[in-house]
Amino acid sequence: MSYEIQTLKYISFKRLVDKCLSELLSINTETTKNEYIENKKITLHKDRNNRKILYTSGVALRVSNSQNRKAMDVANAIALNLSATCGGVFNVQIVPPGWINFELTDSSLATWLQSLVEGKGEWGVGEMREMGEMREMREMREINNQCPMPNAPCPMPNTLFPIQYAHARCCSIVLLAHREGLIQLREPLADSSPSFWSVISPNPIPWINCDGKLWLNHPDERRLIRELVGVVDNIECPDIRGSVKWEKAALNLSQAFENFWCNCRIWGEVKMMSPELAQARLGLLMATQSVLKFVLEESLGSFAPLEL
Repeated sequence: MSYEIQTLKYISFKRLVDKCLSELLSINTETTKNEYIENKKITLHKDRNNRKILYTSGVALRVSNSQNRKAMDVANAIALNLSATCGGVFNVQIVPPGWINFELTDSSLATWLQSLVEGKGEWGVGEMREMGEMREMREMREINNQCPMPNAPCPMPNTLFPIQYAHARCCSIVLLAHREGLIQLREPLADSSPSFWSVISPNPIPWINCDGKLWLNHPDERRLIRELVGVVDNIECPDIRGSVKWEKAALNLSQAFENFWCNCRIWGEVKMMSPELAQARLGLLMATQSVLKFVLEESLGSFAPLEL
């Protein structure tokens, strides 16, 4: 199985890691398979380090007793298989007494960001498939003067303004870049904000530099990417969907955007001296806009304005 391709299918990295571990555990005894796959006991934790996207799993510690093996031996066996099948997506490391770390590679982040811009993968497909039904449900809630989400407090309009502002700002910057020729869009003047951008040039966006590293290495760029990964994980992973505080998650994402926009330039010297960096930053804005739009409309029951 090519996990470079799977990165496009499973837009959530947490879901992808879970899928990889489940497939590896499925070759073990039926008892282990039932206990740790069907009962959803594979737990993942995301590191808080803004410089990298890293997940940690204690699955080897959980299954070692049933396998009559040391946790480190189980972890090393899992890591060996994972490195062989998805080394291009994750750098896999073992930490005593048996933790398994999955650090995303720059190439997988580039593929993932491009997917968010273009709307590929199960998240994008699912959004398009369910959009009509979800919008109809939202309109019925508005008619009945109910909250945007069941069993959730109604967000005050002023608390959503920073999120809507961030979304509108992303749209205006991208459209300005199109007018100035830094990028070329197929349909730049839509009546409403796009779910996904149709970029003619550059296509794909130049995420990776000549050294094979992600152009986006500023701390505020990395923080914004980390927030995007976290929000998409929450959208895609059904085990945590019901407990997500969407207003807080969207505010954190919009604040990360504000920090990025204040400290990571696109125009002027950056545009002239390093157009690839400027285009990668625009790509990050497009990815951010698509996620903000989804959360505003589908999770918070609000609207995502093209401008304010």
